[in-house]
Amino acid sequence: MRIDVSLLPALAAAFMLAFARIGTMVMLMPGFGETNIPARAKLSIALGLTLLMLPAHRGAYNVDMGSIVPMLVLLVHEIIIGVVLGATARVTLSALQVAGSIIAQQLGLGFVTSVDPTQGQQGVLIGNFLTMLGITMLFATDTHHLVIAAINDSYKIFAPGEIMSTGDVAKLATNAFAAAFKIGTQLAAPFLVFGLVFNMGLGVLARLMPQMQVYFVGVPLSIMIGFLIFAVVLATMMGTYLEYVTGVMQQMMPRI
Repeated sequence: MRIDVSLLPALAAAFMLAFARIGTMVMLMPGFGETNIPARAKLSIALGLTLLMLPAHRGAYNVDMGSIVPMLVLLVHEIIIGVVLGATARVTLSALQVAGSIIAQQLGLGFVTSVDPTQGQQGVLIGNFLTMLGITMLFATDTHHLVIAAINDSYKIFAPGEIMSTGDVAKLATNAFAAAFKIGTQLAAPFLVFGLVFNMGLGVLARLMPQMQVYFVGVPLSIMIGFLIFAVVLATMMGTYLEYVTGVMQQMMPRI
């Protein structure tokens, strides 16, 4: 029996190109690309997803095996697509950091920082808590399935070999950052109202009782009331955030 192995070089090239796109997206996707996840685990996830998705998209890769230049061009193109889509999804976590920063400032906890385990850098304590809670909610509600579906459907938005429009990429990035800042501000809206009313009340109290140390009374009271409000609105905040993440993921899935 004779086994034909002539298709193996083209298949290996297609696998490498698919792995470049999927691996880059996995390295940046929320929940999969966190800094506290070992690199081997990320590579294993990317490899598994590539093995699953390659049969469905093998025909999209028209690889010219006669020259290495077209291969390198396609490889760079796939990496850029992975960076654009992965970074767009990654920006969704920035909404929680924006909300946490605003909330911390309103409660007088803006100076309380700790290392964000997802990014490996300093961040406000409330923002880090919201980020960890957001990632937990993504997996608890199976929203991470939308992340995997977005990787699969990215081939419908950006077909291999097609030149990406810089205008579309710039618009996608601008909309992603604007939406993240918008939703972050909306999540922190109750605390903005609380901060405004509370500080106005302290100002009036300081004018009525000049001998009173308003700062020493106001800071503990602000933290206590702020945490009470935080406990009341936390479920609503996370529900709104999950709807926002779902909308971002569905933008990458034209079939939905």
